[in-house]
Amino acid sequence: MYLSEFQHYFKNKTKSNFDKATQYVEGLVLSDLKNIERISETLNADYHKMQHFITESNWDARAVIDQIASQVNQSLPKQKLRGLLIDESGWVKKGDKSVGVDHQYCGNVGKTANSQVAVFGCLCTDKYAALVDARLYLPKSWCNDDARCESAGIPKEDRVFKTKPELATDIVKHQLEMGIEFDYVGGDGLYGNDLAFTRSIEEMGLVYMLDIHSDQKIHLEKPELYIPERKSHRGRPPKRPKASTPSVQVSKYLETLTNKDWKKLTIRDSAKGKLKGLFHFKTVYIWDKVQNIVEKRLLVISKRKTKQGVEVKYSFTNAELAQYTHQALAYMQAQRFFIEHSFKEQKQILGMDQFQTRKWLSWHHQVALNLLVGSFMLKEKLLNQDEVPLLSARDIMDFMVYKFYREMTDERMLEKLRQRHEKRQRDIDLCYSKQ
Repeated sequence: MYLSEFQHYFKNKTKSNFDKATQYVEGLVLSDLKNIERISETLNADYHKMQHFITESNWDARAVIDQIASQVNQSLPKQKLRGLLIDESGWVKKGDKSVGVDHQYCGNVGKTANSQVAVFGCLCTDKYAALVDARLYLPKSWCNDDARCESAGIPKEDRVFKTKPELATDIVKHQLEMGIEFDYVGGDGLYGNDLAFTRSIEEMGLVYMLDIHSDQKIHLEKPELYIPERKSHRGRPPKRPKASTPSVQVSKYLETLTNKDWKKLTIRDSAKGKLKGLFHFKTVYIWDKVQNIVEKRLLVISKRKTKQGVEVKYSFTNAELAQYTHQALAYMQAQRFFIEHSFKEQKQILGMDQFQTRKWLSWHHQVALNLLVGSFMLKEKLLNQDEVPLLSARDIMDFMVYKFYREMTDERMLEKLRQRHEKRQRDIDLCYSKQ
């Protein structure tokens, strides 16, 4: 059993909580709602013991998460570029007691809401991915309120406010220190537009491929910074530097491109046929007006057809065209989909957004156990990729329910999976036939 590889993390000098860990994981599989109360009801388990295991027990969630990262690192194939993808995810909450809750932007609903938000790291190769790290975001309203932090059990060393890019930097550093292997760091515009984050990644000697916003300004030629000459003796002398070349927003630069400026590339296979797109690559420069320095970037612009129209994506990378092919750069830009897919699996199938506990420790305990089940699902997909290439997290969950409850015969379970996979394959074949 996969869980047995983590058994020693749930022991202390006097007691083992492995039985509770096993029960909780079974509850994630079997229960319709993934909170402690419903898990206890489903398994006919002692609610108070399960609550204590999650809320008060002193097993080390960080050690479990780190072991998950090591397991995923060993399991992922190495034939293609591997990314450490960064993104945040949120959960809408009621009240003001849940640790980290505040009225803040929540990507889950696409607007500001009373919610918890965390930054995650995801290891990804090709179509295989799993979450391997998580850092709960604490708004300033929490960090500035010792009584509130004390009530939620937040350790004193964690009561320091950190932005989401700073939490992302902690994730990248931690994975490096553990020896986790990845070829580049990926993320959305929150991280690509944060110059301190991109600089920290570069200082670690890493390659990044990070999305940027459409209003990001670029210089097409390297500018020199200078202080304008004083035009008269009146007023104060100029102090603010100016750039010797004009800047333009990337969205405006896009409008100047012609058909010959684009490369048509096939990125990878997908459930909707070959993933293709038009790509443009251009060496540009940005001016950091805080540090007053000019930095070089490779701008990557892609255009892909979707049901809603044409999707345009802008990204910055510090990769050099001499190092990577256009195909590799396009692949890296497209891989961010898989951390979003991992969130979807964790929420829709494992109920990561259904936690009802309020404490710092309980939040980390529940996240650790959810990530553990997620890493198990990745391992099952990899073990069965030749015989069952379309195996999904939902298939694995259904099969485990069958193994626990045996509500149908072996033949009926296999027939159910066969029919589901035949439908998926027909949909895939249809997409490919139209290309």
